[in-house]
Amino acid sequence: MIGTWAVGGAFVPGARGRRAFITVIPCLWVLGALCWELLTPHDTEVVPLLAAAPAIACASSGRRRCILLLGGASVLFALGPPSTLEPDGDVEEPHASLVSCGAILAVVVASYLTNGRRLRLVRELEQLRAVAAAAQDAVLRPLPARLDGIEMAAGYLSASRGAAVGGDLYEVLATAHGVRVIIGDARGHGLGAIGTVAAVLGSFREAAHDEPELTDVMRRLDRALQRHLHERALGDPPAGEEPRTPVAEEFVTVLLLEVGADGELAALNCGHPWPYLLSEEATGEPRAHRLDLGEVLPPLGPFALADDLPAARGAPLQPGDALVLHTDGAEDARDAHGTFFELGPALVKAAGTGPIVPATVVDGVRSAVLRHTGGRLADDVALLVLRNEAKTG
Repeated sequence: MIGTWAVGGAFVPGARGRRAFITVIPCLWVLGALCWELLTPHDTEVVPLLAAAPAIACASSGRRRCILLLGGASVLFALGPPSTLEPDGDVEEPHASLVSCGAILAVVVASYLTNGRRLRLVRELEQLRAVAAAAQDAVLRPLPARLDGIEMAAGYLSASRGAAVGGDLYEVLATAHGVRVIIGDARGHGLGAIGTVAAVLGSFREAAHDEPELTDVMRRLDRALQRHLHERALGDPPAGEEPRTPVAEEFVTVLLLEVGADGELAALNCGHPWPYLLSEEATGEPRAHRLDLGEVLPPLGPFALADDLPAARGAPLQPGDALVLHTDGAEDARDAHGTFFELGPALVKAAGTGPIVPATVVDGVRSAVLRHTGGRLADDVALLVLRNEAKTG
């Protein structure tokens, strides 16, 4: 199960209410202009303000029918006789109303043509978003709700608007060697990091099945990343930039995790935060504490892997307990005062009392992060919750 989190956190009215309000704006403008015309002295010329109504309709609702209706109504009002409140209406300028009508018609035509171009651009944007969504789903595939006795849920919050994925990555696979998990963070965020994410995930999806040892899986990931960076460095650099070298600044933090049949844990960590263990106490209250399974190696990319890469071993994941894997964007998130987000307490609050439900934990942390940051994220955030479904005792 995967949830793509939308950036934002402030309360906004429903979509139906917004659409209704936007549609009413140009009507209010026309009504205001007419009231002004009726209630001000006869020498105050307000009718030309009606010419703005079609332009406002184009900018707000964007509906051609609304533009034409408001334009037609404005022309009729401009051609109408002086109001009874203005008995001395100006008759010495018979062409004034025609000039106002001409201005209104010109604005209607310009707004109509502009709206047509706008609609074409909107359709193209919707097509591009559909293509991008399909590509993003291929890179960061939706996870199943359950896999070999592990209940799971994942969520991703991109710091770049319009992007569903970015520099964070994760995957869970059932293999002959156990359930294997990867979570990582490529340098940068948003769409610019997707190429690196695709290279690492593509390698993991093959190596996790082929290699019996986590050490060999990590070496395969490192080789795939080096090839990707080398190929990228050979390409043409952006205008005004020097050619990029393969390993000068690019890196990826990676945590590999293996859950055996009886919950045994094995891990290999290259520069990534260790996960939290979320467990249910005898009282029914949840408890979260960070696991420390051993040495953290340098991230992949800048440095060669050591010859000796022993996988760390941890206590088995007990039935009902959950592992919470995350990227550093979760704990680096800050509010307007620069206060960091506290992930541990947020996990406890999101879990609530009773059995741990991964999807509930993910949704609770999502809401907490957005409230804390006000929807303004400096980095991508990924969260992956894995619960041992085996029955206790």
